[in-house]
Amino acid sequence: MHKLPFDTVLIANRGEIAARIIKTLNKLGLRSAIAYHEVDAGTPAVSMADLAIPISGRTPIASYLDIEQIIAAAHKANAGAIHPGYGMLSENAEFASRVIKAGIVFIGPAPGTIELMGDKIRARNFVQGNGFPVAPCAIEEDDPATFVSRARAIGVPLLVKPSAGGGGKGMRIVRDLATLEAAIEQASSEARRYFGDGRLYVERYIESPRHIEVQVLGDSFGNLVHLFERECSVQRRFQKIIEETPSPALSPELRTRICETAVGIARAANYQNAGTVEFICSSGEFYFLEMNTRLQVEHPVTEMITGVDLIAEQVYAAAGRKLALSQSDIVSNGHAIELRLCAEAPERGYVPTTGKVLLLEYPDGVRIDSGIMQGQHITAAFDPMLAKIIVHSPNRIEAALKAHRAVRELVLLGCETNASLLARILCDEAFLGGQFHTGYLEENPHLAAGNFAAEMSAFLASAALLTRPVRESADAVPELHAALGSWRN
Repeated sequence: MHKLPFDTVLIANRGEIAARIIKTLNKLGLRSAIAYHEVDAGTPAVSMADLAIPISGRTPIASYLDIEQIIAAAHKANAGAIHPGYGMLSENAEFASRVIKAGIVFIGPAPGTIELMGDKIRARNFVQGNGFPVAPCAIEEDDPATFVSRARAIGVPLLVKPSAGGGGKGMRIVRDLATLEAAIEQASSEARRYFGDGRLYVERYIESPRHIEVQVLGDSFGNLVHLFERECSVQRRFQKIIEETPSPALSPELRTRICETAVGIARAANYQNAGTVEFICSSGEFYFLEMNTRLQVEHPVTEMITGVDLIAEQVYAAAGRKLALSQSDIVSNGHAIELRLCAEAPERGYVPTTGKVLLLEYPDGVRIDSGIMQGQHITAAFDPMLAKIIVHSPNRIEAALKAHRAVRELVLLGCETNASLLARILCDEAFLGGQFHTGYLEENPHLAAGNFAAEMSAFLASAALLTRPVRESADAVPELHAALGSWRN
């Protein structure tokens, strides 16, 4: 096996994904460098890296989006490659181009591919033009003057979506055509605010769908494989919180169809490196949703069932190596579930939470991908995800029980999290039966609300019993009973 063309990789990211990348770089015998803002000083990723280079900006997030600073940090570290992780600059075609022009290897797909798939309208037209299934749609820029009338002709329910961006920003569900124009105006405004691009399209909203995605891998020699699907339907406000594989919704025949379709789309785009093709699935049919030209947050569940280190495969593909895996080499073993631990309060409308991590203890016997440590301050400067709990078992029920035990054993004091919500979902009858869809949490608001009063009473009682005066009072024997001595009836 020939030597890699670089020995140092700069990580243009932070938190748990940066720490995750460093672990694989260490395994591959590569040096890791990380560019970090001062608020992340002392975090696990910065502590783990061989070299840490400070960057600055008007806000912490702005520093991680500063292309000039990131490339300068790579040069300072003598890094021959940059790994963008997910989020941040990972799907920024300009960043990928600038990295390559600077003589640095970009660990991801080609800039042209990022640009094609990053524009949801272009991506949709490309996929449809190559004969793959897409939902009925009206695109604003085709003819802005007739956009509303063309959207009305599709019929409700409709989903208004921005061409740029992701994460549910700017999306609106329309069930009454009288509200369509207002929804379009709101979506466009939000898209401009988040992405600087107000272009929209409207597509038929599939009621109670499953969100299924397929992991693909490609090299520069035209080889492409899939690593099966991931079920991502447990979401809140279009944001995933529990992912698993295999999906409990797919028959063997449907699994084959959807995975082969994903490979076909990737092949048509001449896709190289790791990527994910996402679909909306309902009643045995599926439609292309989007393609993410990067590593996904939920990639660990795929690693757990296949034994493939996806970050290592990304590095090899970027280094120009031929894919060592054929489709027949990739086998799915058991069942894996990932839980996203987030700094938010589901019981109070999922408001973001902050605070100092006073005590942090993770459960044993499961995989933890974490970006935080005890003593760290959790702020509202970044995405609320703190860590991921990943379990693997022979079957789905055992995996769910293992995940439930793990999240109940987790201890994080000083910042509210969604741990109780995750635990409630994992023992919910509908979830255990595989009977859920993307609107599952909206249809079951009791899961988010929980029994807050009872949980708080139990917490306060436990806290009180830890104080010496209360404990001594509880253990004290009344004087009358003490006078009886050791007599027993």
